[in-house]
Parts: sequence; structure tokens; C-alpha cells
Amino acid sequence: MSSSQIYDVALVGGGIVGCATALALTETHPGLKLILLEKEARLAAHQTGHNSGVIHAGLYYKPGSLKAKNCTAGREALYAFCAEHSIPFERCGKVVVAVDERELPALDELERRGRANGLDGLTRLDAAQVREREPHAAAVAGLFVPQTGIVDYTRVTETMAELVRQVGGEIRLGTQLHKAQGTADGVRLTTTAGELKARLLVNCCGLHCDRVARRCGVEPGVRIVPFRGEYYEVRPERRDLVRHLIYPVPDPTLPFLGVHFTRMIDGTLEAGPNAVLAWKREGYHWSDISPLDVADTLVFPGFWRLAGSFWRIGLAEYRRSFSKSAFVASLQRLVPEVAAADVARGGAGVRAQAVGRDGKLVDDFRIVTTERMVHVLNAPSPAATASLSIGKVIAGEVGKLLNG
Repeated sequence: MSSSQIYDVALVGGGIVGCATALALTETHPGLKLILLEKEARLAAHQTGHNSGVIHAGLYYKPGSLKAKNCTAGREALYAFCAEHSIPFERCGKVVVAVDERELPALDELERRGRANGLDGLTRLDAAQVREREPHAAAVAGLFVPQTGIVDYTRVTETMAELVRQVGGEIRLGTQLHKAQGTADGVRLTTTAGELKARLLVNCCGLHCDRVARRCGVEPGVRIVPFRGEYYEVRPERRDLVRHLIYPVPDPTLPFLGVHFTRMIDGTLEAGPNAVLAWKREGYHWSDISPLDVADTLVFPGFWRLAGSFWRIGLAEYRRSFSKSAFVASLQRLVPEVAAADVARGGAGVRAQAVGRDGKLVDDFRIVTTERMVHVLNAPSPAATASLSIGKVIAGEVGKLLNG
């Protein structure tokens, strides 16, 4: 093996978390010989490139959790990064609306969490104040969250990657990891482009992170269960229905935030998403089916325990997937004036949700470190918002291994 194929760190996964980690490593370890491998022909091809572009404030997350800490720090770091590198963004704010009085206790809890997470300027609104900010929204009360914003995460990721290249980091596209094996002095990686060796490996593979961990000889203890979120796009002439972003009060038992209205940085307005089980880990359409991925989900005991707890909710989500009228009815809870004629089917994303064997959804980010590897095993939303902060956390783990 030639010296040109020996690296200090090999990162696998070219989404925003992988690129942010690579960037953090170049900053904390100047001169580090680093390679990032991405199986697709471009960066940000999956979760990063199929999300709604929201810069989350940190309202929802349990105070003290990795999500809360990294979302708060990462949000401000992301705003500063975009400003420094001339990436368009907008700190537009969002309104979370309670549509009936039964949702007020959950709204109170959101407000408590938001304040505990340092959201200065968080404002409780009565019905009249909601109408001042969002004249078309239905609400008995609400919260205005000024820190929320919007951005194009694909552009953010590409900028991170370019900064990594500028200081000598290598990014190799179209290269998939088959397996990795520990050696006396590092890790040997077998890829579609041949073998290479690194002192350490970092797994930031999102939808495939559990499989990659197993290919590296590590039992992740969780299974990625893919959930597809489908969106509608509001027609241009009706975009004035929404001024900020409008979100419902979420179900506290679920990691999903419910259908909402999201202004995009390109001027469009999205409505959604729902959350249905995807039959392929990269399945953005109903016609996308992978027998391997289906089997991987169905043989996992944790999936059936999860399904046993949430089958009613799951059926409602499937109904919304197949029925435009059902989807629009959900939107009308927030904005009664929106009609079926005002929206057309848009894109979709797939969330990599880690599930334990007990059927419980892994609620927080999960990062597992072994002797020569770091595996990011759960990093769904708000990972894009928190990416610069998460990247530093992962780089810190790598630093401990390098110095150990």
C-alpha cells in the first residue's frame, strides 16, 4: 500500500454532518491528512439535500440534551458561517400555534423548554397577537420564536467541503465503503475504488450508519427505520397566506413536528411533511422499494414494538399520504383559508430514525466511540442546524483517539 493511500482520518458520508466534521478536524488539527468518502456522485444527496431548509431555534429539545446544546450553539455558528461566506439566509422567525385549548399545556411546556434553552425574545401570544403576525392562522394562543431561519443546506455543505479542499483535505465522490477492519496501527478500508488505510475512521452515514457500523465490526445497538416526509408546494399566488413559518404544537410522544408551513430561501412555500414508513432507505417516492431495506425493517423486533405503540398514528399518516383532501384538512387546522386548489404535490425527504430493540425511538443524538472509530448513530433533525457544533463534538472525540 502506497503512502499516498494512508490517511490520519477517513470520514464516510458526505452529508452536512460529515462535511462539518471534516471542517472541524482541519481547524483543530492543521495538517491532518484527511479523506472524506461519499458513495453518491455529489455531496448532500440524501437527508441534507431533501430537508425543508429550516434553521431550528432549539425550542423542542429537552434542556441539557445533546440536541438542545448543539442546536443552540450550532444555530448561531451557522448564521455566522453563512454571513462570512455570503450564503443567503433569512432569520425570519416562526409562530407555533395552539388551535384549541387542549394544546395549551403542551404550548406551556414548549415555552418552558425554549426559555431553558436560552431563547431570548421568545414571546407568548394571545389569539389577537397571533393574528397580527399571521393574519390567516387559526389559533387560541401561540409562541413567536425569533431565532428560527431558513437556508439552503446543500449550498452550506458544498461551502464546507470547499474549505476542506482548500487546506488539503481530500473528498472522493462515487466511493462506497464495503467494509473496514482494524489493524495493528489503524483501520483498513475496502471500498468500490480499492483499499486505503487510515489511523481512524468516522462514520457519518445517516440513513446507512447502522449498516456501516456493522461493516466495521461494531454492533450499533439500534436499527435505522426510514420515515418518508412528503410535502406539498403552495401555489405562488397564495404564498401571502404565510408571513413567517407556521408550526403546530407537536405531539410530545413523537419526534416529528407535524405538518407545517415553511417558507424556503428560494421564495417558495412548502406545506408538510407527513411521516410514513419508507420501503427504501433512500425512497423518496411510493414506487421506491428495496427488498433488502424492507426485510431489514420487518425482521427487527424493535420495529414491531414501535408499530404496536403507534399503529393508529401510522394509519392516519398513510391516509394523508394517499389522500390530498386529508393532507389539506391537516393544513387547514393551521390556516383555514388554504384550499386543495392552492397546493400541488412537491418533494419528499427521508428521516434516518434510530430505533432500539425495545421499540423506543432514540430521542437524542447518539455518538459511539470505539478504539479506532467514531460512529454517529442518530443524527436526525436538528442535525443540519447543529452541524457545525456536532462537527466539533465529533472532532473532539477523534482528537482524543489521535492523542491517545
